[in-house]
Amino acid sequence: MSEIDVPEDHPRYESLLTRHRIEEGVEKGITSKQGLIAEGRGEAFDYLLGEETIPSANEAERAAAAQLLLADHPVLSVNGNVAALVAPEIVDLAAAVDADIEVNLFNRTEERMKAIADHLREHGADEVKGLTADGRIPNLSHERAKVDADGIGAADVVVVPLEDGDRAEALADLGKTEIVIDLNPLSRSAQTAAIPIVDNIIRAVPNMTEHAVDLRETAPAELAEIVAAFDADAALADAEAAIRRGEL
Repeated sequence: MSEIDVPEDHPRYESLLTRHRIEEGVEKGITSKQGLIAEGRGEAFDYLLGEETIPSANEAERAAAAQLLLADHPVLSVNGNVAALVAPEIVDLAAAVDADIEVNLFNRTEERMKAIADHLREHGADEVKGLTADGRIPNLSHERAKVDADGIGAADVVVVPLEDGDRAEALADLGKTEIVIDLNPLSRSAQTAAIPIVDNIIRAVPNMTEHAVDLRETAPAELAEIVAAFDADAALADAEAAIRRGEL
């Protein structure tokens, strides 16, 4: 048995493990109750993708790693579900690409912000941004507009996993390069992203880290070629086709 009372060879093990982590996140005050609904929606898309990383998603993850390594100031945005599902993996990715980690929430309270920041620190984060909130994303009327001026506010590349579309659009309007992890290829977030990754975050983040480690010694010109060769529209079309086929 692992952290849940289900054997690892159970065909739904990863799905059940993910649900357990979200439930635990709610109990800890990290994840909002709405996060349970968001997890269920993502799980439905992942089921249709065969609960595996399709080749176009792996190509996107490699391009994302190259883009992060090229960035002057990359930032990984974290919400409650991200913290509950992949806190140590986010810390590993940040270390691999020298990125800041910033908490950004739609249902923002000081208690949740502190709980998520503490949770990330417990999993190895040295510094967590987002609590200062001395900057603002223009044209957003909700709490996601609040950012750290020296974090997302100053970033050139932002990873926005499990994102809502309006902030993705607002960040794009600011000229920031966005890497979005979203299991729905038709979402505004995925459609807005320079690099959309249609994959489950529990696979996508470790894959990005693995690619970053492999590419760490690569010359900037070659990294730029990897990014330029990535076709976002083709990746989204491939993911949509896979979902319509129901690759099980």
